[in-house]
Amino acid sequence: MVRLNVFILIEESDRKKAILDKAMRLVEESLRDEGCIDYDAYTSISRDNVVMICETWESEEALKKHEKSEHFRRLVPELQELGTLTLEKFDF
Repeated sequence: MVRLNVFILIEESDRKKAILDKAMRLVEESLRDEGCIDYDAYTSISRDNVVMICETWESEEALKKHEKSEHFRRLVPELQELGTLTLEKFDF
């Protein structure tokens, strides 16, 4: 299995709603992807300017297929325009 923790740093507070909207669309569409075990978005309770997307995939192949999906290729660049994304990846 593969786990990704994607942190989105919101540098301009007026962008938070747009980031949350796009993150929710990404979650809703990605949950339908083959091999997706879990996909969700969270806001930090200690840092108002951080959103985290936490995703778990059956395999590296399922993750790669997800990364080629239309919704991923559309929404991730939009999120990158609104905030700074960092990634943690774990194989288990």
